[in-house]
Amino acid sequence: MTDGTDVPRADVCVVAIADTFRGDGEIMANPIGNIPMIGGRVARVVFEPDLVMTDGFALLVANPMPVGVDDAEKVVEAWNPYRTMFDVVWSGRRHVVMGASQIDPYGNQNFAFIGDWGHPKSQLLGMRGAPGNTVNHVTSYWIPNHTTRVFVPQVDVVSGVGYDRAAQLGEWVRTHHEIRRVVTNLAVLDFATSDHRMRLASVHPGVTVDEVIEATGFELAIEGYGDGEVPESRVPTEEELAVIEQVDPTGLRLQELPG
Repeated sequence: MTDGTDVPRADVCVVAIADTFRGDGEIMANPIGNIPMIGGRVARVVFEPDLVMTDGFALLVANPMPVGVDDAEKVVEAWNPYRTMFDVVWSGRRHVVMGASQIDPYGNQNFAFIGDWGHPKSQLLGMRGAPGNTVNHVTSYWIPNHTTRVFVPQVDVVSGVGYDRAAQLGEWVRTHHEIRRVVTNLAVLDFATSDHRMRLASVHPGVTVDEVIEATGFELAIEGYGDGEVPESRVPTEEELAVIEQVDPTGLRLQELPG
């Protein structure tokens, strides 16, 4: 284990995302984006071998495919057509890692548009699968730029459902809804509070609690630590570092999050 001083921030984020899958067992893991995909594949190789992963298209694969390699070898386990994904989503046997243009204290997420409903300033991805994902199965978020523009008191429109809204949608949604973690370039956040308000779970090596607070547009919960100190995010093990290099041979993670 390294001490964190010589580990790229991207690698800390990779294993933080990998840890979101810890204990998931045999479900479909759908990490979206380069650093999330690397993290998901690290999790499968190192400590969650039963995770089911796709090639990013319509196949389930058994091997940890390298990201950004067009001719990567695929050990195909099964065909996964688009219609089959809906069965997986509705069954709850999936954990997705999505992005967020805005996220609020209870995990309501927006990547549809910014601004007023009638006259948006910016059109983004749209609702996509966020509503169905968040009410049917576990969801985590990867946010590479932790700022007050992203972490807002109230999102402009709800794409992904947060804990406060899920509580109003009945027992079935409350049972299936879980926002496990939010991983950013500064910290790891969760909702392990009595009212499911966003909590600062750990800060990455070299980041202070004050820096995270300053970059967040609402008051974070900081509680539940026996020694009163917010923990530091863990760094990769030697085994995990080796797997990271294996699944990201061209360094896409370092391009996404330099330093």
